[in-house]
Amino acid sequence: MAGLKIAIIGAGSVGFTKKLMTDIVSVPELRDVEFALTDVSEHNLSMIQQILDKIVEANNLPTRITATTNRRQALEGANYIISCVRVGGLEAYADDIRIPLKYGVDQCVGDTICAGGIMYGQRNIPAILDFCKDIREVAAPGAVFLNYANPMAMNTWAAIEYGKVNTIGLCHGVQHGGEQIATVLGAKPGELDFICSGINHQTWFIDVRLNGRKVGKDELLAAFEAHPVYSRQEKVRIDVLKRFGVYSTESNGHLSEYLPWYRKRPDEIERWIDMSEWIHGETGGYLRYSTESRNWFETDFPRFVEEAGKPLDHSKRSTEHASHILEALETGRVYRGHFNVKNNGVITNLPDDAIIESPGFVDRFGLNMAAGITLPEACAATCLASINVQRMSVHAAVTGDLDLLKLSVLHDPLVGAICSPDEVWQMVDEMVVAQAKWLPQFAHVIDDAKARLAKSTVKTRDWQGAARRDVRTVDVVRAESARKRALELDESARPSL
Repeated sequence: MAGLKIAIIGAGSVGFTKKLMTDIVSVPELRDVEFALTDVSEHNLSMIQQILDKIVEANNLPTRITATTNRRQALEGANYIISCVRVGGLEAYADDIRIPLKYGVDQCVGDTICAGGIMYGQRNIPAILDFCKDIREVAAPGAVFLNYANPMAMNTWAAIEYGKVNTIGLCHGVQHGGEQIATVLGAKPGELDFICSGINHQTWFIDVRLNGRKVGKDELLAAFEAHPVYSRQEKVRIDVLKRFGVYSTESNGHLSEYLPWYRKRPDEIERWIDMSEWIHGETGGYLRYSTESRNWFETDFPRFVEEAGKPLDHSKRSTEHASHILEALETGRVYRGHFNVKNNGVITNLPDDAIIESPGFVDRFGLNMAAGITLPEACAATCLASINVQRMSVHAAVTGDLDLLKLSVLHDPLVGAICSPDEVWQMVDEMVVAQAKWLPQFAHVIDDAKARLAKSTVKTRDWQGAARRDVRTVDVVRAESARKRALELDESARPSL
């Protein structure tokens, strides 16, 4: 497709950008294209450009790689724009986790809803709208915006409702959940089919078929409970499967923070998490992991460059949706996947304005969603609670309405299970003040928030108790995690009596 231009915003995410590019050029028709990379970090841009240039040279590809910190220049004439940005980086993310923890709000990831995810949206949405303005003004007519950045639903909602750009939100939770189901059922490649629908990070496997035979709740539950690893790591997901009758796409730690039942008391949290890996529920787990590995691409850069000089194995194309969507739109080869779009009646028992994640088909005519899906009532109720939070959060981010932002946090399921209204009002003031430099829409309320904090009589609680719940003490968390793993290994090595 000579003349095609693919812009990647946040291309300094070295590993992910490399994956996107190698996936796309695995399609023969998508090799004669330009990848226009843009990022705020010249250093990261330089690294990823070196890697991609070497891949192009080693594989004798007609692909062109350009890189610039001038986003508008990168987007000029682009047919596809892919975003994988995190506004504020780890500095802001630390406050998303640390400040709510003072008020008892214990998050594992904090990037979707809950206090951290809501604030993440307040930082990202102004940037998303800037991207959309550039797309409308300088990108190719009919350009498609593919958003990988979290909070997925909020970013996509803002881009569609306020940015007025053709946007599809993309995630890989459905693929990973499907892989787990295939594992516990012993399914071989091609034997498992499913319909998975809901909202991003709360998507539900509402119809599972093994070789065409419907797999019911009892069979799936028994398979997960019998699995030697998942039965320990996915306690929340298995409990939800037991009560709701369907399996969720999201990891144990992710799912536990979207619901009001599993992380509301410190003693309860211990029952539901597994410390073998951060994703299974560790307090501030993703923050710790991200902090410890923040410069992994620096240390691995020589290896990346060395590997870039080897021939690509196009059979190892990943399951990330982006390359498959581009292939379908440009060649007409049909692709079935799960996409984040405005509902507009696709799921019958969720609001039309909500951003859903549900099955669809892509071909030359665009994205066509499979309509008429009805979620089980408990799944719909859980999704609705998050949708109402997302709607208020998006509108607050666009308007700079601090009261609406506080109301969105107040209505968050986990926050509402823990905090009083006074605590929520103070917590949001504290977060807005701490993150003011990334929140231009709230500049007019920062001084008043500081004044309220100076006079506040609301006391934060020593809620977390044990040092492992202080996300600032990552060494303690790591040490305890290692100790638990060592004990488990020791137990498994003992002869049975």
